[in-house]
Amino acid sequence: MIRIRPIRVAALTATFALACSLPALADDMVSFATAGYASGLRTPQLMHKIDTNGDGMVSREEWLAFHEKVFAMLDTSKSGKVDARQFISHTGGDVTGFASGGFARGLRTEAMMHKVDTDGDGTVSHEEYIAYQTRVFDIMDTSTAHKGMLGKQEMLATGGGNRSN
Repeated sequence: MIRIRPIRVAALTATFALACSLPALADDMVSFATAGYASGLRTPQLMHKIDTNGDGMVSREEWLAFHEKVFAMLDTSKSGKVDARQFISHTGGDVTGFASGGFARGLRTEAMMHKVDTDGDGTVSHEEYIAYQTRVFDIMDTSTAHKGMLGKQEMLATGGGNRSN
């Protein structure tokens, strides 16, 4: 007979409850990302690097092109998947030189890897990484005046709470 300890049942119940509530939590940048990643992402320096056409706005295309380059830097083996060593190591792939130190430090943590690794296999695939970054863009894309574009107000806001124009 298999005995399940009450602590394990409680842990499984809490995990199940958390998993069921993730869509509600995902609308809040603080819940969806780590504080280090969110603050590293929301800087004028990074916005300037992502805004390749210099119009003061970050389009979805610019956002995804930037993150394609970040993933390519992380994927030092060019396998289409990034393991924990590649993701967390600050020596492989010069993300810091390309992006910003705060962004790279916030991204390259075990906590962020677990958030991006949605299937829990211990690697971050290209698809997982881009899907995650697309969701981050969607969370930040709060303006009704310029939907699909991030202006300074969205890029530099905190907590994803900006719901104005």
